[in-house]
Amino acid sequence: MNWGVFEGLLSGVNKYSTAFGRIWLSLVFIFRLLVYVVAAERVWSDDHKDFDCNTRQPGCGNVCFDHFFPVSHIRLWALQLILVTCPSLLVIMHVAYREAKEQRHRAAGGDDCRRIYPNPGKKRGGLWWTYLLSLIFKAGVDMVFLYIFYRFYRNYTLPRVVKCELPPCPNKVDCFISRPTEKNIFTLFMVVTTCVCVVLSLVEAAYLIGKRCRECILASSGESCQ
Repeated sequence: MNWGVFEGLLSGVNKYSTAFGRIWLSLVFIFRLLVYVVAAERVWSDDHKDFDCNTRQPGCGNVCFDHFFPVSHIRLWALQLILVTCPSLLVIMHVAYREAKEQRHRAAGGDDCRRIYPNPGKKRGGLWWTYLLSLIFKAGVDMVFLYIFYRFYRNYTLPRVVKCELPPCPNKVDCFISRPTEKNIFTLFMVVTTCVCVVLSLVEAAYLIGKRCRECILASSGESCQ
């Protein structure tokens, strides 16, 4: 991974974010991404290998594992992190589009021509809508994945022993999950940080809407006074 490019993307997202957005970014890339890369991925590396059932019937362990772990936590978290960070990159791309458009306009009309965007990074017009929709999308993605995890793993926890009676198992067998306590701790940690990120995104969206409404009210009051 090219950390120079990664650092540039982070600085770009941080530059055009509000204070709430910077806190959200810190939570995602420090408490979610780094925990995922450094620790969580190793915890789930042996989930299939150490899933033991008290039978040697061929295929029974694989069928039971697929039933109780339809999708791995690690793969779901990876997909969640990819989807939740993409909208922030779209904001950077929108700002880059504005800057390129401004440069073409000045190249065609000269340096003394009227600027299209006095500040391309200021959240006005289409960029305001892009930023607001990115917040709603990020909060929606996190809430959808919270629901998916809840449907697959009730209460976001894993039991120590699961009972399986699916064919080709000869009867009801006991299967033991590897390191369930450690996995439950990481799962609850990721769930809590996800909930905090959802709250931050919704608070930031409310802040943007409230600020825009306040500006519109002040502008309309100024026009009436004039």
